[in-house]
Amino acid sequence: MPRRSVPGYQVVSVGSRLDVGTVARVRPRLHAAVDAGDGDMIVDLSELEMIDAAGLGVLVGTHRRALRAERRLVLRAVPPRVMRVLAITRLHRVLRVELEPAAVA
Repeated sequence: MPRRSVPGYQVVSVGSRLDVGTVARVRPRLHAAVDAGDGDMIVDLSELEMIDAAGLGVLVGTHRRALRAERRLVLRAVPPRVMRVLAITRLHRVLRVELEPAAVA
């Protein structure tokens, strides 16, 4: 899970799976990233293919941790399949989802 820090925000990628089999590895890395940075923490989901309830729980827990640290968790490049899961669970109302910028001609 690569991390990049840029003044004002931080980008963390979670990989292709965020499920019961990966949360034990991903959760501590996301929490450490929240604790180590400042500004927005952007979670890049562009490679995410699979998410389950455990993965959603990690995102919500990281969101809460970020709020306590006076930071904001932002989901970036959310695949359509994952966006449907966020909408069905109504988490798109809780978690901030960055909309794709309009294409420049």
